Amino acid sequence: MGPVGGMPLPPACMVAMAGGDARQAGEELGPWLRARDPDRFLCALFAPPDRRWALFALYGFNHELARAREVAAEPTLALIRLAWWREVLAGAEPRHVVATPLRAALAAGLLDAGALEALILAREIETEPAIETLARWRAYLLASAGGLAAAAGGLLGADGAARARLALLGAAYGAAGVLRSVPAQARAGRCLLPADLLAAHGLTPEAVVAAPASPRLDPVRAALAAEGRRWLETAGPTPLPRAWRAAALPAVLARRDLARPAAPARPRGLGARLAVLLAALRP
Repeated sequence: MGPVGGMPLPPACMVAMAGGDARQAGEELGPWLRARDPDRFLCALFAPPDRRWALFALYGFNHELARAREVAAEPTLALIRLAWWREVLAGAEPRHVVATPLRAALAAGLLDAGALEALILAREIETEPAIETLARWRAYLLASAGGLAAAAGGLLGADGAARARLALLGAAYGAAGVLRSVPAQARAGRCLLPADLLAAHGLTPEAVVAAPASPRLDPVRAALAAEGRRWLETAGPTPLPRAWRAAALPAVLARRDLARPAAPARPRGLGARLAVLLAALRP
C-alpha cells in the first residue's frame, strides 16, 4: 500500500531521514501535529528535548488512527486504513510524514510495538454502528486515550505504576474529547456516546446525530463528565515527576473541560494555555 490519505513526506523530513537523523525528522513533524492536535502538541513541548521528537511521532500516529473512520466512506475502508498501520508496526517503511519517524522511534526502543498495536485495536470500535454500553465506552477510552497516555509515559521513562496512573488521566482527557466532539461527530453522521445511557434518557445515537445541541442530551453529558472526573480523582493530583510530566498535561485541559460538559468546543484560549504552562513548571 502507498501512504494513507495521500500524505507525502515533506521535503525537510526526506532530507533528514536520508541523513539518518531521526530526531530531526520527528521535530519536523511538530508543525504538522500543531495544526491537527494542538492540545497534545502544546503538552509535548514540555517533554525533554531528546524525547520530544518521538512524542510528536506517537501523537501523530494517534491522530492518523483517529482519522481512519473520519475520512472513510464506510467501516470496511476504515479497517483497511488501520491495517495499513499494522503493516508499519510489522516493519513496512513507507515514506510518510508520521510513519517514518514512528519507525525510527520503534527502532530506537523508545516505543513498544505491542502498545501501539493495542491503540489500533482500541480504534476498531469506532467502525461499529454504535458503542452499545457504558462499560464498553469506558473500556474504549481506557484503551485508546488512556493507552496513548501510558505509551507517552513509557517513552519518557515512567514505570509501570506511573503508566497505570497516566492511563486514567488519558482516559479522562479522552472523555472530555468525546463530549467536545459531539457536534463534529454528528455532522459526520456518527455518535460515540454509549447507547444504553442514551436510552436511559429516552435518546438514541440517531437522535444525537439529528440534534447534537438538544438540551435533552445535557444529563448524558453530565453523567459522562462525571465518569471522566472519577478517573481524574482516582489518578490523584496532576503534578508528577518533571521527566514524564508532559504525558500527564492533557489532564489539565480535561479537568477544565469536564467542569463544563455542555460548553461548545472552541479553540483554546489564553487561560487554558496558561494552566498547562503552570502545571508543567510547577516544582
